Amino acid sequence: MRYRSRVTAPAAALIGTAAVLAGANAAYADGKTDGAPAPETLGDPVFPNLGNAGYRVAAYHLDLSYDATTTLVDATATLELHTTQALARLSLDSLGLDIRTVRVDGRTAAFEQADEKLRITPARALRARDRVTVCVTYTADPRRALAHTAWVPTPDGFAICPQPDSAHTVFPCNDHPSDKARFTFRITVPAALRAVANGSLVCTENLAGDRTAYTYRSRSPIATELVQITVGDYVVKERRGPHGLPLRDVVPTARAEALEPALALTPGLVEWLEARLGAYPFETYGLLPCNSDDPNAFDFTGLETQTLTLYKPNFLLQPEPKIGSHMMHELVHSYFGNSVSPATWADLWINEGHADFYGLLYRYERGWADSLGLTTFEARMKDTYARGDQWRKTSGPVAAPNAANLFDSQRYLGGVLVLYALRQLIGEDAFHAVERTFLARYRNSSASTEDYIAVASTVGGQDVSGFLRDWLYGTTTPRMPGHPDWTVTPVPPSLTAPRRRADARWHENSATL
Repeated sequence: MRYRSRVTAPAAALIGTAAVLAGANAAYADGKTDGAPAPETLGDPVFPNLGNAGYRVAAYHLDLSYDATTTLVDATATLELHTTQALARLSLDSLGLDIRTVRVDGRTAAFEQADEKLRITPARALRARDRVTVCVTYTADPRRALAHTAWVPTPDGFAICPQPDSAHTVFPCNDHPSDKARFTFRITVPAALRAVANGSLVCTENLAGDRTAYTYRSRSPIATELVQITVGDYVVKERRGPHGLPLRDVVPTARAEALEPALALTPGLVEWLEARLGAYPFETYGLLPCNSDDPNAFDFTGLETQTLTLYKPNFLLQPEPKIGSHMMHELVHSYFGNSVSPATWADLWINEGHADFYGLLYRYERGWADSLGLTTFEARMKDTYARGDQWRKTSGPVAAPNAANLFDSQRYLGGVLVLYALRQLIGEDAFHAVERTFLARYRNSSASTEDYIAVASTVGGQDVSGFLRDWLYGTTTPRMPGHPDWTVTPVPPSLTAPRRRADARWHENSATL
């Protein structure tokens, strides 16, 4: 995971215009120009400029063509939208993309790119509740020098890591996890390379010029931050998981044999987690160790891109006690974060708290000591509890992050501590019922902290709304149920929030490492 400072797009990508054609179209208001520009925000408390109101995206169709000589990507993004209000203009999030043309329902539209918004003015205003197709052609440079980008260049291609707010440096989109959509990817590459994306492979085409096109389709909706598109010298290794679940790992050809011990762990991980959270929610799962010899290719360990978890180069070459709990952490994100996405980025603790919660359970069941030398879940929670007020001072309450501290330990271990406290209060059986109900109720959708509180109160056997709000939003750490002897370390008055690098991704705060 990451946070990167926001910058302005290169001058070459800032402004584009196109002639506006006249003529009637069933998707437009009949000759009228009523409607207003849609607000260029969804009002996220952490990233207030992210997303766009006035429409919802039903589907993205991305057609990318990679040129290994120039290392450029020529692309067409086709979005199927439905409007929620009458619109004279709409916008997409977009940064660092050289936009060539924009068409709305087949008609050329005027457009301009300013800061991180692609503003589109259709020939005529759109009506509320219209189904609209927007088609954008553009060129992207994975190696463009941007401080805020999802592209990870590799010696033979690229991968992408869009979380939290960088998908729009890869394709124009409504870049917010609350607007999930279906995805189809068609990626054309030199025949010597392999292209892979989220979902399942549905078509392979051998094309002229010694090129191959791979088409993938997602069965479930995907949040933009969870998209994965990768190109490189990869081999796809397939196996079966529990109940015949198709597993596919995308691994560098040169490391395929060395990575096999790690890849072979996945079926057992899925089986362990299904016993606690229910059936795996997607059509496939697998790992993508990045095809790079640079250990600093990106500054995180794993990223839960949907159905295909991206991993830092060489991380998975370590023995099982070093990687097993983190592999579980990323697998848990298939449930919390992917199947059920955060309604806003302030709800990140639901993703990371749950991923660390089950990752730690998995670790301690096997007797693996953690980075502190602790070997039980209770001992780790007691240590975390002692740090509670310090983290609330330096990183804010668990469910009230800002952009600079979004990936601090408070969202990870702080979130674990909240879940542990809830389990202590209502009991293990009721806690498991809360977890499964929450996942079932919001599957393939997004959910907020208040949604989790509501499920916990209705399913857990008692009203825990006040209890959870104290744990999630309080400035001091509440007493831990069942452990009246646990104490919080006093916070020195001079303690202040640590300085952060603006481009840092803080996934290493996961306690499962």
